[in-house]
Amino acid sequence: MEEQDLAQVIEQLCNSKAEEFRLIGYEHANGKDIWACVSAGYKKSGQPELHKLVNDILSLKVTSFMNFLTISAYRGTHF
Repeated sequence: MEEQDLAQVIEQLCNSKAEEFRLIGYEHANGKDIWACVSAGYKKSGQPELHKLVNDILSLKVTSFMNFLTISAYRGTHF
């Protein structure tokens, strides 16, 4: 799979997960923040294989996402 195709698939998955979060009341969730949350776990080990990426995005829990956003806000990092 080419890099551009992979980026497009990841973007679609993250947007889908963000829409799921918006449906349950988290109106400000977006794909970019979902990807920032998921990819934060890959900083040390590098990007895993596609099946692990898909699983990590689709199994992301709202509590983990909100914890990531809260910690990012405290650190002052842009999320």
